Amino acid sequence: MSKTTITLDHPITIDGAKVSELAIRRPTVKDMRVAKNSGKNDADQEIALIANLAQIAPADVDNLDIADFVKVQKVLQGFFGLSETTA
Repeated sequence: MSKTTITLDHPITIDGAKVSELAIRRPTVKDMRVAKNSGKNDADQEIALIANLAQIAPADVDNLDIADFVKVQKVLQGFFGLSETTA
């Protein structure tokens, strides 16, 4: 399955290791269903989806710098065919 690698401007620590890149795979319909059922609001659902696609814990997504989180969001939007001009 195809993955997109995102270089983090502000690396995070996951399980004691410094992580400066996240590889995010393309979502499936199942991923969307799981995310939809995992959170109470849109933000929780998005965090659950990102965590699943990047194979990290939701708490690790919470630790992303906001600028890096926006980069991840843009990649996610690209998977859905959304861009800044169409969103």
